[in-house]
Amino acid sequence: MEPDGRLGLYRMMVLIRTYEETILREYHADKKPVFDIGAGLIPGEMHLSAGQEPVAAGVCAHLTADDAVTATHRPHHFAIAHGVDLDRMTAEIFGRVDGLGRGRGGHMHLFDPATHFSCSGIIAEGYPPAVGQALAFQRRGTDRVAVAVTGEGAANQGAFHEALNLASLWKLPVVFVVEDNDWGISVPRSASTCVTSNALRAAGYGIPGQRVEDNSVEAVHAVAGEAIARARAGEGPSLIEVHTLRLWGHFEGDAQGYRSDLEGVPGRDPLPTYEKELRAAGVLDDAAVSSIAEQARDRVEAAIAFAKRSPEPDPATALDFVFAQA
Repeated sequence: MEPDGRLGLYRMMVLIRTYEETILREYHADKKPVFDIGAGLIPGEMHLSAGQEPVAAGVCAHLTADDAVTATHRPHHFAIAHGVDLDRMTAEIFGRVDGLGRGRGGHMHLFDPATHFSCSGIIAEGYPPAVGQALAFQRRGTDRVAVAVTGEGAANQGAFHEALNLASLWKLPVVFVVEDNDWGISVPRSASTCVTSNALRAAGYGIPGQRVEDNSVEAVHAVAGEAIARARAGEGPSLIEVHTLRLWGHFEGDAQGYRSDLEGVPGRDPLPTYEKELRAAGVLDDAAVSSIAEQARDRVEAAIAFAKRSPEPDPATALDFVFAQA
Protein backbone atom coordinates (compact mmCIF):
# COMPACT_ATOMS: atom_id res chain seq x y z
CA MET A 1 0.00 0.00 0.00
CA GLU A 2 0.99 3.62 -0.52
CA PRO A 3 1.98 5.54 2.64
CA ASP A 4 -1.14 7.74 2.54
CA GLY A 5 -3.38 4.70 2.46
CA ARG A 6 -1.56 3.07 5.35
CA LEU A 7 -1.74 6.30 7.33
CA GLY A 8 -5.48 6.48 6.67
CA LEU A 9 -5.99 2.99 8.10
CA TYR A 10 -3.97 3.89 11.18
CA ARG A 11 -5.91 7.13 11.71
CA MET A 12 -9.18 5.24 11.58
CA MET A 13 -7.99 2.61 14.03
CA VAL A 14 -6.83 5.29 16.45
CA LEU A 15 -10.15 7.14 16.20
CA ILE A 16 -12.10 3.94 16.88
CA ARG A 17 -9.92 2.94 19.83
CA THR A 18 -10.08 6.46 21.29
CA TYR A 19 -13.86 6.39 20.99
CA GLU A 20 -14.21 3.02 22.69
CA GLU A 21 -11.85 4.00 25.52
CA THR A 22 -13.85 7.18 26.08
CA ILE A 23 -17.20 5.39 26.06
CA LEU A 24 -15.67 2.93 28.53
CA ARG A 25 -14.76 5.86 30.81
CA GLU A 26 -18.20 7.45 30.59
CA TYR A 27 -20.02 4.15 31.00
CA HIS A 28 -18.28 3.27 34.26
CA ALA A 29 -18.02 6.82 35.66
CA ASP A 30 -21.21 6.63 37.72
CA LYS A 31 -21.59 2.88 38.23
CA LYS A 32 -19.51 2.80 41.42
CA PRO A 33 -18.78 1.67 44.11
CA VAL A 34 -20.72 -1.47 43.17
CA PHE A 35 -21.25 -2.10 39.45
CA ASP A 36 -24.90 -1.55 38.51
CA ILE A 37 -25.63 -2.16 34.83
CA GLY A 38 -28.80 -0.06 35.02
CA ALA A 39 -27.23 3.01 36.61
CA GLY A 40 -25.60 6.13 35.25
CA LEU A 41 -25.57 8.30 32.17
CA ILE A 42 -25.34 5.22 29.93
CA PRO A 43 -27.54 2.50 31.43
CA GLY A 44 -27.86 -0.99 30.03
CA GLU A 45 -25.40 -3.33 28.35
CA MET A 46 -22.33 -2.09 26.52
CA HIS A 47 -20.37 -4.14 23.97
CA LEU A 48 -17.13 -2.45 22.91
CA SER A 49 -15.04 -3.29 19.88
CA ALA A 50 -11.48 -2.63 21.08
CA GLY A 51 -9.18 -5.05 19.27
CA GLN A 52 -11.47 -5.45 16.26
CA GLU A 53 -10.56 -2.12 14.63
CA PRO A 54 -8.66 -3.73 11.70
CA VAL A 55 -11.82 -5.37 10.37
CA ALA A 56 -13.85 -2.16 10.16
CA ALA A 57 -10.99 0.03 8.97
CA GLY A 58 -9.90 -2.43 6.28
CA VAL A 59 -13.37 -3.11 4.92
CA CYS A 60 -14.89 0.38 5.06
CA ALA A 61 -11.92 2.01 3.34
CA HIS A 62 -13.46 0.69 0.10
CA LEU A 63 -17.01 1.93 0.75
CA THR A 64 -18.89 5.17 0.16
CA ALA A 65 -21.92 6.59 1.95
CA ASP A 66 -24.05 5.14 -0.86
CA ASP A 67 -23.08 1.61 0.15
CA ALA A 68 -24.87 -0.18 2.98
CA VAL A 69 -23.49 -1.77 6.14
CA THR A 70 -25.37 -3.96 8.61
CA ALA A 71 -23.43 -4.54 11.82
CA THR A 72 -23.74 -6.51 15.05
CA HIS A 73 -24.50 -5.80 18.70
CA ARG A 74 -20.82 -4.69 18.88
CA PRO A 75 -21.17 -2.00 16.21
CA HIS A 76 -19.20 1.14 17.04
CA HIS A 77 -16.09 0.37 14.97
CA PHE A 78 -18.08 -0.22 11.79
CA ALA A 79 -20.31 2.79 12.40
CA ILE A 80 -17.30 5.07 12.80
CA ALA A 81 -15.40 3.60 9.85
CA HIS A 82 -18.47 3.92 7.60
CA GLY A 83 -18.87 7.60 8.46
CA VAL A 84 -21.88 7.63 10.79
CA ASP A 85 -22.19 11.07 12.41
CA LEU A 86 -20.19 10.80 15.63
CA ASP A 87 -22.17 13.44 17.53
CA ARG A 88 -25.57 11.89 16.82
CA MET A 89 -24.26 8.37 17.38
CA THR A 90 -22.92 9.35 20.80
CA ALA A 91 -26.14 11.11 21.71
CA GLU A 92 -28.00 7.90 20.85
CA ILE A 93 -25.72 5.86 23.09
CA PHE A 94 -26.48 8.33 25.91
CA GLY A 95 -30.23 8.03 25.15
CA ARG A 96 -30.69 11.68 24.15
CA VAL A 97 -33.15 13.34 21.77
CA ASP A 98 -30.44 14.42 19.31
CA GLY A 99 -29.41 10.80 18.81
CA LEU A 100 -29.79 8.84 15.59
CA GLY A 101 -32.96 7.23 16.95
CA ARG A 102 -34.00 10.17 19.15
CA GLY A 103 -32.58 8.32 22.14
CA ARG A 104 -34.81 5.29 21.81
CA GLY A 105 -32.41 2.70 20.42
CA GLY A 106 -29.22 2.83 22.43
CA HIS A 107 -25.85 1.52 21.36
CA MET A 108 -27.04 -1.77 19.83
CA HIS A 109 -29.66 -0.14 17.61
CA LEU A 110 -27.94 2.56 15.58
CA PHE A 111 -29.68 3.50 12.35
CA ASP A 112 -28.35 6.14 9.97
CA PRO A 113 -30.16 6.57 6.64
CA ALA A 114 -27.52 9.07 5.51
CA THR A 115 -24.87 6.33 5.37
CA HIS A 116 -27.18 3.29 5.04
CA PHE A 117 -25.88 1.93 8.34
CA SER A 118 -27.80 -0.25 10.77
CA CYS A 119 -27.12 -2.75 13.54
CA SER A 120 -29.04 -4.99 15.90
CA GLY A 121 -28.77 -6.92 19.13
CA ILE A 122 -30.22 -10.01 17.41
CA ILE A 123 -27.56 -12.51 16.35
CA ALA A 124 -27.14 -12.75 12.54
CA GLU A 125 -30.05 -10.31 12.09
CA GLY A 126 -28.10 -8.11 9.68
CA TYR A 127 -27.52 -10.74 7.01
CA PRO A 128 -31.03 -10.94 5.48
CA PRO A 129 -31.51 -7.13 5.37
CA ALA A 130 -28.15 -6.78 3.61
CA VAL A 131 -29.33 -9.26 1.01
CA GLY A 132 -32.45 -7.14 0.52
CA GLN A 133 -30.36 -3.98 0.16
CA ALA A 134 -28.13 -5.70 -2.37
CA LEU A 135 -31.21 -6.83 -4.32
CA ALA A 136 -32.47 -3.23 -4.43
CA PHE A 137 -29.07 -1.99 -5.61
CA GLN A 138 -28.99 -4.64 -8.34
CA ARG A 139 -32.51 -3.93 -9.57
CA ARG A 140 -31.77 -0.21 -9.77
CA GLY A 141 -28.78 -0.92 -11.98
CA THR A 142 -26.25 0.70 -9.64
CA ASP A 143 -22.77 -0.40 -8.59
CA ARG A 144 -23.57 -0.01 -4.91
CA VAL A 145 -22.78 -2.85 -2.53
CA ALA A 146 -24.00 -4.08 0.83
CA VAL A 147 -21.70 -5.38 3.56
CA ALA A 148 -23.12 -7.66 6.24
CA VAL A 149 -21.10 -8.19 9.41
CA THR A 150 -21.53 -10.82 12.10
CA GLY A 151 -19.52 -12.81 14.61
CA GLU A 152 -18.27 -16.36 14.23
CA GLY A 153 -20.95 -17.70 16.57
CA ALA A 154 -23.69 -16.27 14.38
CA ALA A 155 -22.43 -18.30 11.42
CA ASN A 156 -24.31 -21.24 12.98
CA GLN A 157 -27.64 -19.40 12.74
CA GLY A 158 -30.12 -20.24 10.01
CA ALA A 159 -30.22 -16.63 8.82
CA PHE A 160 -26.54 -16.84 7.91
CA HIS A 161 -27.06 -19.81 5.61
CA GLU A 162 -30.31 -18.55 4.13
CA ALA A 163 -28.69 -15.23 3.28
CA LEU A 164 -25.66 -16.82 1.61
CA ASN A 165 -27.86 -19.15 -0.41
CA LEU A 166 -30.15 -16.43 -1.76
CA ALA A 167 -27.32 -13.98 -2.43
CA SER A 168 -25.48 -16.62 -4.45
CA LEU A 169 -28.61 -17.73 -6.31
CA TRP A 170 -29.39 -14.16 -7.39
CA LYS A 171 -25.72 -13.12 -7.79
CA LEU A 172 -26.21 -10.12 -5.51
CA PRO A 173 -23.64 -7.39 -4.75
CA VAL A 174 -23.12 -8.25 -1.08
CA VAL A 175 -20.00 -9.04 0.95
CA PHE A 176 -20.45 -11.16 4.06
CA VAL A 177 -17.92 -10.48 6.82
CA VAL A 178 -17.43 -12.75 9.84
CA GLU A 179 -15.48 -11.38 12.81
CA ASP A 180 -13.96 -14.38 14.55
CA ASN A 181 -12.84 -13.14 17.98
CA ASP A 182 -12.72 -16.74 19.31
CA TRP A 183 -15.59 -16.31 21.76
CA GLY A 184 -19.36 -16.48 21.29
CA ILE A 185 -20.01 -14.67 24.57
CA SER A 186 -18.30 -17.27 26.81
CA VAL A 187 -18.31 -20.22 24.38
CA PRO A 188 -15.09 -20.98 22.47
CA ARG A 189 -15.64 -21.61 18.78
CA SER A 190 -14.18 -25.11 19.14
CA ALA A 191 -17.17 -26.03 21.32
CA SER A 192 -19.80 -24.70 18.92
CA THR A 193 -18.57 -24.85 15.33
CA CYS A 194 -17.69 -27.94 13.32
CA VAL A 195 -15.32 -26.24 10.87
CA THR A 196 -12.00 -24.53 11.57
CA SER A 197 -12.91 -21.58 9.37
CA ASN A 198 -16.29 -20.22 8.37
CA ALA A 199 -14.72 -19.22 5.06
CA LEU A 200 -14.91 -22.92 4.16
CA ARG A 201 -18.68 -22.66 4.21
CA ALA A 202 -18.63 -20.36 1.19
CA ALA A 203 -17.95 -23.32 -1.10
CA GLY A 204 -21.32 -24.81 -0.16
CA TYR A 205 -22.98 -21.81 -1.78
CA GLY A 206 -20.68 -21.52 -4.78
CA ILE A 207 -19.03 -18.25 -3.75
CA PRO A 208 -15.46 -17.26 -2.89
CA GLY A 209 -14.45 -17.50 0.75
CA GLN A 210 -11.25 -16.26 2.39
CA ARG A 211 -9.95 -16.18 5.95
CA VAL A 212 -7.61 -13.43 7.14
CA GLU A 213 -5.30 -14.39 9.99
CA ASP A 214 -3.34 -12.27 12.46
CA ASN A 215 -5.88 -9.40 12.68
CA SER A 216 -3.90 -7.56 10.00
CA VAL A 217 -5.59 -4.39 8.79
CA GLU A 218 -3.68 -4.39 5.51
CA ALA A 219 -4.57 -8.02 4.82
CA VAL A 220 -8.23 -7.21 5.53
CA HIS A 221 -7.96 -4.19 3.22
CA ALA A 222 -6.57 -6.31 0.38
CA VAL A 223 -9.09 -9.14 0.66
CA ALA A 224 -12.04 -6.79 1.14
CA GLY A 225 -10.93 -4.71 -1.82
CA GLU A 226 -11.12 -7.75 -4.08
CA ALA A 227 -14.52 -8.83 -2.75
CA ILE A 228 -16.06 -5.37 -2.99
CA ALA A 229 -14.69 -4.82 -6.50
CA ARG A 230 -16.15 -8.18 -7.49
CA ALA A 231 -19.55 -7.20 -6.11
CA ARG A 232 -19.48 -3.82 -7.87
CA ALA A 233 -18.67 -5.54 -11.17
CA GLY A 234 -21.80 -7.69 -10.89
CA GLU A 235 -19.92 -10.90 -10.14
CA GLY A 236 -21.85 -11.74 -6.99
CA PRO A 237 -21.21 -12.21 -3.27
CA SER A 238 -18.15 -13.20 -1.29
CA LEU A 239 -17.49 -14.35 2.27
CA ILE A 240 -14.60 -13.09 4.38
CA GLU A 241 -13.71 -14.29 7.87
CA VAL A 242 -11.18 -12.32 9.90
CA HIS A 243 -9.46 -13.83 12.92
CA THR A 244 -9.62 -10.78 15.17
CA LEU A 245 -9.40 -10.07 18.90
CA ARG A 246 -11.89 -9.13 21.59
CA LEU A 247 -9.59 -7.07 23.76
CA TRP A 248 -12.14 -6.61 26.57
CA GLY A 249 -15.15 -8.56 27.86
CA HIS A 250 -18.21 -9.61 25.90
CA PHE A 251 -19.97 -6.76 27.68
CA GLU A 252 -18.86 -4.28 30.31
CA GLY A 253 -19.12 -6.02 33.66
CA ASP A 254 -18.07 -9.37 32.17
CA ALA A 255 -15.53 -10.86 34.62
CA GLN A 256 -14.25 -13.20 31.85
CA GLY A 257 -13.59 -16.04 34.28
CA TYR A 258 -14.14 -18.46 31.40
CA ARG A 259 -11.32 -16.99 29.33
CA SER A 260 -8.04 -18.87 29.35
CA ASP A 261 -6.21 -16.55 26.94
CA LEU A 262 -6.35 -13.30 28.94
CA GLU A 263 -2.67 -13.24 29.86
CA GLY A 264 -1.60 -13.07 26.22
CA VAL A 265 -4.25 -10.62 25.03
CA PRO A 266 -2.31 -7.35 25.49
CA GLY A 267 0.51 -8.66 23.30
CA ARG A 268 -1.95 -9.23 20.45
CA ASP A 269 -3.34 -5.68 20.46
CA PRO A 270 -3.46 -4.66 16.77
CA LEU A 271 -3.00 -0.93 17.33
CA PRO A 272 0.55 -0.90 18.77
CA THR A 273 1.41 -3.73 16.39
CA TYR A 274 0.44 -1.64 13.34
CA GLU A 275 2.04 1.49 14.78
CA LYS A 276 5.33 -0.39 15.16
CA GLU A 277 5.08 -1.63 11.58
CA LEU A 278 4.47 1.88 10.22
CA ARG A 279 7.29 3.37 12.27
CA ALA A 280 9.68 0.76 10.87
CA ALA A 281 8.53 1.68 7.33
CA GLY A 282 9.09 5.38 7.94
CA VAL A 283 5.38 6.19 7.62
CA LEU A 284 5.01 7.29 11.26
CA ASP A 285 7.18 9.16 13.72
CA ASP A 286 6.64 10.54 17.23
CA ALA A 287 5.17 13.81 15.95
CA ALA A 288 2.67 12.07 13.68
CA VAL A 289 1.59 9.61 16.38
CA SER A 290 1.05 12.47 18.83
CA SER A 291 -0.86 14.59 16.31
CA ILE A 292 -3.17 11.76 15.24
CA ALA A 293 -3.90 10.86 18.87
CA GLU A 294 -4.66 14.49 19.75
CA GLN A 295 -7.01 14.92 16.78
CA ALA A 296 -8.85 11.74 17.74
CA ARG A 297 -9.21 12.83 21.37
CA ASP A 298 -10.52 16.26 20.38
CA ARG A 299 -13.09 14.80 18.00
CA VAL A 300 -14.30 12.20 20.48
CA GLU A 301 -14.50 14.61 23.41
CA ALA A 302 -16.54 16.98 21.23
CA ALA A 303 -19.00 14.14 20.54
CA ILE A 304 -19.26 13.34 24.26
CA ALA A 305 -19.93 17.00 25.05
CA PHE A 306 -22.61 17.14 22.32
CA ALA A 307 -24.33 14.09 23.80
CA LYS A 308 -24.30 15.48 27.32
CA ARG A 309 -25.79 18.81 26.15
CA SER A 310 -28.64 17.05 24.40
CA PRO A 311 -31.82 16.70 26.51
CA GLU A 312 -33.33 13.41 27.57
CA PRO A 313 -36.58 12.43 25.83
CA ASP A 314 -39.80 13.58 27.45
CA PRO A 315 -41.58 10.47 28.84
CA ALA A 316 -44.79 11.84 27.36
CA THR A 317 -43.34 11.16 23.88
CA ALA A 318 -42.63 7.48 24.59
CA LEU A 319 -45.10 6.30 21.95
CA ASP A 320 -43.94 8.77 19.31
CA PHE A 321 -42.03 7.43 16.30
CA VAL A 322 -43.30 3.88 16.83
CA PHE A 323 -45.07 4.05 13.50
CA ALA A 324 -44.24 6.11 10.42
CA GLN A 325 -46.33 9.24 10.06
CA ALA A 326 -48.32 9.56 6.84
